[in-house]
Amino acid sequence: MAISIQTKRMPIVRRRHTRIPLTSIVIYVICILIAFSAMFPFFWTVSSSLKKPSEIVTFPPTWIPAVPQWHNYARVFEMVTFLTWVLNSLYVTTLTTLGVVVSATLVAFSFARFEYRGRDLLFLITLGTMMMPAQVTLIPQYLLFNKLKWLNTFKPLWIPAWFGGGGFFIFLLRQFIMSLPKDLDEAAIIDGANYPRILWSILVPLCKPALSTVAVVCFISSWNDYMGPLIYLNERAKFTMALGLDALKWQEGTESSGEPTFQFMMAACVMAIIPCVALFFVAQRYFVQGIVMSGIKG
Repeated sequence: MAISIQTKRMPIVRRRHTRIPLTSIVIYVICILIAFSAMFPFFWTVSSSLKKPSEIVTFPPTWIPAVPQWHNYARVFEMVTFLTWVLNSLYVTTLTTLGVVVSATLVAFSFARFEYRGRDLLFLITLGTMMMPAQVTLIPQYLLFNKLKWLNTFKPLWIPAWFGGGGFFIFLLRQFIMSLPKDLDEAAIIDGANYPRILWSILVPLCKPALSTVAVVCFISSWNDYMGPLIYLNERAKFTMALGLDALKWQEGTESSGEPTFQFMMAACVMAIIPCVALFFVAQRYFVQGIVMSGIKG
């Protein structure tokens, strides 16, 4: 008795090679070129900070130094009080960023959640301050701080940040808070929570993307601020980073000796941008993160 065994043939799966459209290739190439053009100044700064004085004035320029001169970074600390400038900038920038985040959040919460007489008018006035150039209020502010005996101190650089935080940041946070449903507030009120509790426990966690954006933008703006320290600070020991980098160009003895100082300036610039780059990489995930509505998903 013959037993026939039938074998099933497995279907042959053929992989289809998807072709990338030509438009996508063009877009990728354009993005790469834009990214290269954006990164080129940073690459040139790092490369120049490691060059010898002879390589600085060489034409055509050398892209990569033959022997990296790491001692250029140490020389910056010998030439100027660089560490003091870093600490001064961290002190001013931290207080400024904290003041903007706290005060702008409170004002934005008021505009977004409460209804009172004159609210819309106050919000329009707040938006109107964004169209006012800083030069318009420069002299009145200087006279005010002079009356308060705040000149040649750090107070004019960070105390104003605790009074509202600025029209742009208020507008940004207000729009973000308005996108959150008021049902969360009403549910918290039923549970016995007051408005400070609602803001701190419910809205602030949901506003992390907006708050991180405000913090990063404010930190970079305050860290790179040049006009404020230039007007209010007189002593070299109180210089911030932006003002110190400008003073480095005129360091006594460097130009009179005939030695190029460009490599030291580039080394100082590389060290000056490290805090901003580090902060950006720490907070970048909040930029691409959407509004996390874990409290209303059901």
